Amino acid sequence: MGLPDAEQIRDATCVACPAQALALGAFDVAERPGREHPYDSARGYRVHAATGTPTCVHPYRVGVPPAAYRSGGVPLPTGEQPAPPPPADPPLPDDPTLLEAWLIALVRTAPPATLGATLRRAEAAALERFAPDEILKALRRAFMA
Repeated sequence: MGLPDAEQIRDATCVACPAQALALGAFDVAERPGREHPYDSARGYRVHAATGTPTCVHPYRVGVPPAAYRSGGVPLPTGEQPAPPPPADPPLPDDPTLLEAWLIALVRTAPPATLGATLRRAEAAALERFAPDEILKALRRAFMA
């Protein structure tokens, strides 16, 4: 068992992840998405709001536990430890800019036979919090990228 390679990480991460452009260890990994890690459109990935440090917010996708790998110099795990497990059911975000990542997480963890039902549940849940046009934009970003 070892750390995932760059191609595996790029395939597993969302378009807002610094792992799409940076090597493992060149960014921090946070426990979960939140306002403290907004997407920086000029850089093309999420960053820590206060420091500007590139930050992944899905440890299970990059295969390493949350830590300050870049900003704090925390060494990468040896690969002997198991990867962090994906959350059972990711919570609906409060911020519409996080809808895309939420939708991708739901789709990636859904068994193929339940994909349609998963998308229907996701749409119904999102409509309780967000305007239809915000949901449509997130769906387009998630599935047309």
